[in-house]
Parts: sequence; C-alpha cells; structure tokens
Amino acid sequence: MKKIISSLIFIFLSISAFSQVEKYPVFKECNAEKISEIPNCFKEQVKKIIIKEFKIPKNIRQENFSGTVNIIFLVDNSGNFQVTYVNSPYKELKDEVERVFKTLPKITPAKFNNHSIEMQFVFPLSIPLENNIQNTIVKKEAIDETIKQKEAIQPKEDLVKTIPKNTLFPEHKSELNIPFTHAEYSSYNYYLDKADNSHTAVKPYVYSEVTKYVDLDAQKNKLIKPKSTWFGKKLLNEHMAFVKAKDYWFTVDPGVDVQVGKDNYGINTFNNTRSIHINGGLGNKFSFSASFYESQGRFANYVNQYAESIKPAGGNPAIIPGRGIAKEYKSDAYDYPVAEAYISYSPNKIVNFQFGNGKNFIGDGYRSLFLSDVASPYPFFKINTNFWKIKYTNLWMWMQDVRPELTVDGAYKQKFMAIHYLSWNVTKKLNIGLFETVIWEDTNNRGFDVNYLNPLIFYTAAEFSTGSRAGNTLLGLSLKYKFNNISIYSQLLLDEFRVSEITSSNGWWGNKNGIQLGVKYYNAFNIKNLFLQAEYNAVRPYTYSHDELNLNYGHNNQPLAHLWGSNFREIVGIARYTKGRWFANTKIIFGKKGFDFSDGTDTFSYGGNVFEDNDNRVSDYGNNIGQGNSASIFIGDLQLGYLVNPATNLKLFAGLTFRNFNPDAPTGVFDKSNTTWFSFGLKTDVFNWNFDF
Repeated sequence: MKKIISSLIFIFLSISAFSQVEKYPVFKECNAEKISEIPNCFKEQVKKIIIKEFKIPKNIRQENFSGTVNIIFLVDNSGNFQVTYVNSPYKELKDEVERVFKTLPKITPAKFNNHSIEMQFVFPLSIPLENNIQNTIVKKEAIDETIKQKEAIQPKEDLVKTIPKNTLFPEHKSELNIPFTHAEYSSYNYYLDKADNSHTAVKPYVYSEVTKYVDLDAQKNKLIKPKSTWFGKKLLNEHMAFVKAKDYWFTVDPGVDVQVGKDNYGINTFNNTRSIHINGGLGNKFSFSASFYESQGRFANYVNQYAESIKPAGGNPAIIPGRGIAKEYKSDAYDYPVAEAYISYSPNKIVNFQFGNGKNFIGDGYRSLFLSDVASPYPFFKINTNFWKIKYTNLWMWMQDVRPELTVDGAYKQKFMAIHYLSWNVTKKLNIGLFETVIWEDTNNRGFDVNYLNPLIFYTAAEFSTGSRAGNTLLGLSLKYKFNNISIYSQLLLDEFRVSEITSSNGWWGNKNGIQLGVKYYNAFNIKNLFLQAEYNAVRPYTYSHDELNLNYGHNNQPLAHLWGSNFREIVGIARYTKGRWFANTKIIFGKKGFDFSDGTDTFSYGGNVFEDNDNRVSDYGNNIGQGNSASIFIGDLQLGYLVNPATNLKLFAGLTFRNFNPDAPTGVFDKSNTTWFSFGLKTDVFNWNFDF
C-alpha cells in the first residue's frame, strides 16, 4: 500500500511539474506520441530498458538483499544519459547501474522554450526486480517544489532531494582532511569496507579519496532543511561565508563548544570555546585549513586532577588532555588556547603531501597502539602514496617533553619522530599493515637527522648505525578482515622483545608489547545506521618507555598511543545510532591498570607510566599486566543529540558519564572515586576529545 501511495504521489508531482514551455526528452519510440503523453512514454522506455538489461550481481543474490536503490540520473543537453548518484552500499550494484545506463541510446534532449536543456530524474529501482511494477521515474525538480506535502506523508529520511549544481560543500571535492571523530568515521568506514581496495587505517582521511566510495554531497543534502531566510540557511544548512571563483574557493565558519554540567562532587563544570575555521582551495590540487580556538573550562573532578598531575614546568597549572598547556582562569578553572593549521597538495592521484600542526591516527580501532590522537597537536609533515593495492604513509613529527627535569632555562626539551606505515590489500577482504617508528633527540647537536628523511629506509638499521642509544624504535603489525557488514581488526606492537624470554614465560621486563583485537558491525541486526563495536586492548609493563628520559613514546606529558599508557588491559563496547539529524552514542569500558605507588617509600616504576625511566623498574622478571598499584576501572558514557548544521557539524547534545576508579592504594593523585558527570551544550564537533581514563 505504501508503494502504491508513493507512486501515485510521484505521478502527480511529475504531471504538475510539466508545462507547455518545457518538453521532456524524447525516445524515437515516442516520436508519434502526443505532447502530453511524452513524459509517460519517456519513463516507460527508461524503465523497460533498465529492467530488461539489469543483472543482479551474484553476491547480492546470495545475501538475499531486498530494498530500493534510488538512482539519480540526467539527460544532458546533447541527449546522453549520465548517472550522478546511486544510494547503494554495494559497489557491485553501482557498477551494474552504470553499465546498464551506458546501454541507453542517445535521444532528443529536453527542451525549454525550444532550447536544449539538461533534465534530472530519480528512478527507485526495487530489488528483487519483480517488485518494480509500481515504481515510477520522477523528475527531481518536482520533488523539491513539494517537499512540504511529501513530508506529511513520508518519513523525512526517505525523501530524495535535489543535489545543487553549485554544491554547498566545496570541501568534498578538495584535498582537505575530513575532521576526524569516531562517530562520523564509523559511517564512512561502512562504505570503505564495502569497497574492494580501500585503506582505512591512516586517519584523517582526505575528502578526495573518500568520495571515490561514498557520495558525501548526497549524504548531506538529504539532511538539508528547506529555508528561505539567510539566517535559517546559515544556521541549519550552510557555511557562514562561502566565496568561490573559477580558480579558488574558501569558507569561513565560527565554531563553539559551549557546555555546562555538574558532577557528584559538587563541581559546576563548564567549557566555553570560541573558534574560527577557515578552509579553502587554490586550483584543484592545493588546499589549506586553519582553526583557532580560545577556551576556558572547568571539568569533572577526576579530569581536573589528571590535568594538573601532568602540568608542565614553568608554573602553568595544567595540561588539558588532548588540547594543550593551560594557564589559570579565575581561581579554579583553566584557559587553554589551541591553534591547528595545515596545507595539502596532491600533484596527481597517487601522492598527497601535507605540512602543518595537528594530529594523526593509525589504526582501525577506537584505540590505537601505534599512533593515536589523545595528545596535544604537534607539527608534522606527511606523505601518502596510494597505488595498486598499496597505501604507503610517511610521517615526520616534532615533539617536546615538558617535565622539569628536562627543561633548561624555560625551554622544553625537543625530540623528533618518523613513522612508516604500509597498508596492503592482500585480497578483497584481507588487509595487512606494517608499522615502524623511530624517536630521537638532539644529542650532540644532530638536530633533525637526515638518515630518517629517507622514506624507504628501515629505521631499525638506521638507528643502529647512528649509535646504540641514539634513538628508540618500535615495530607493529596490523590485520583486518571484512565480510558482509562485519570487519575484524587487530594490532600487534613490539617495543623490545627477546624470543628466548618470550618462550620461557618468566615475565622478563623487556618483553614490551601490546595487542589489540576488535570487531565492527555495520547496520547491525539489519537495523539501518546502527553501529556496534567491541575491542580488547592489552599492553605489557614498560612498553613505550625508555631509559633515556626523552626517548619515551609521549608528547607534552601525554601518551602518543593508548591513553592509558602501558601496564593495562581493557574491554571497550560502543554503540552508535543515527536517524536523520538525531544521534545516540554509548560506550562502556572495563579495565585494569597498574600504577606506581609514589608514596615516598616505594619509588620503583611498575611499568604503567611511559615517562618513567625503565631502568628504575621494580624487577627484571615476574612482571605482569596490572602489577603495582592495581586499579579496576569502569566507565560508562551516554550521549544524545541533534545535528544542527551538517556543513560545520554543529551539534546540540546532552551527555552522562559514570566512572568508577578503584586502586589498591590511593596515592593522592589517583584516589578511589565514583564519578557521575552530567553535561549538555552546543559544539562544533570536529575532533575527538577523550575523557575515558
């Protein structure tokens, strides 16, 4: 019944859109028809050819797929058919649609006042094909003219809306990075995992590489609210300022993160961020982005304690995790400015160069054991090379250590990092990743060592040739296997190891490694837009640390990989659901981590703090995950919200966090606590901000 009603509405819209000065495209089979019958004849001919020619791909038949694939196509002013969008998660279906449309003949184009024009249409193709009896081709402009009538009959998410010829989202065709948030990327990864030769580990993604697999314009245009006023358009749909010419474009958007809340310790929490975001492009190959944040905030008690425990030398009271060094604001809050910017250049389809100040992430999980985005932004230079079944990433970074013991005359100690990551699609379903990184400092005024500028060199050999204590290398292996709507992923991180000690299972301190196992489930249980994820992480004591204080795997007193550092294991469960502009995210974490006692009598390192000298270890043997001041950790997080503006990812939200932290021996910094934290606000959601420690 629903299909019949929809078809009648479509027919009515098509007829109402027809006028005496506008004429539909004409097949030769329709030449003898009356003018009033040409639209119906055109639609019947298109439908007849498509249904006759269309072959359901084998994997679609095997999965017993049933549904409607909306095909947006046009007949250009020369009479040629072109497919502009297919809303299907299956690449095979898109390929088949494009193949079929290539079989359609060249016809007489549409006319307006006797001038040839381009005309666009929507064809809802039902699968199985025998369900296409009632389906009708609809002229797209008619849909837009009567959106209000249709909204009263159909759910908003089922509407097909016109894709403007002058897009509202110029960044989609650029070399800019898609702002990395786990919630947004879970939807992109669904399409990337469906594709045969996509690479998903290195983040953030560049728009131009994602648009090969998903029509971002179409996704956002489905969310557009019909507004006639300038304020309504800018608030709900568009960039605040958008300037475009033949050879350049740029957008300017204000941003906010204004939220208030309270925890059960009586702390009135708040965050007040004002930001400006400038994005642009010069030609088709060069893009740029700059974001400036001015922020003040006070957080839940456990976040404030942690921020102050990692404060830098020089008198500043805290480092806000994931953001940067903070100064005092009033008597019990923090002021923390942040600036991020980069340029991106792609001379061809194979190589992309980026230079800027920001963050990077390597992995398919919620956490990463290779490189995460939990630390403050840093300067970097990155090269992504994508060819055949390979994506090869080179990343060079400039880091600093802000602890008092390494600060000289108010200047923080500098260090450098270089990373190689090779992603290889062995088959359509299996991906293997090889990771290598080296950390070194300005010993003997060596500066940025040219040995590590070579994008192909094996870092371990280069480090050995420059001196046995001249650097710190880590190696890693990742695997991902995908089938249907499920993706299984893993990481293995090796800091140091000795085969004889591993096989003896005697807990040798130098067996420094970590492991990750995870699974993602898209459209779980056949519920559209329901995403589920489960992940296990475990890192042995002393991993990421070093006996040279500045060669640890950290930056600004924050770990560069997993937020918990080392000497822990955890299980993470995540669920996300979206419906139109509404969203819900929930997360549960169970874990156990070993801390140092730091009580004045026991000063040994138990392997949980990556910044501690591992020569100060408690024992050479008998080391196990969770040793030392063992703490059990439970974190539950729920967030509900509404997407206000898809162009800027402005969201209205409310969140509830529960955290139970129970150490064996309270230390003053990591005391036993049971936190309930409620907050709500309005934020421009363009980066991950992790408080789950």
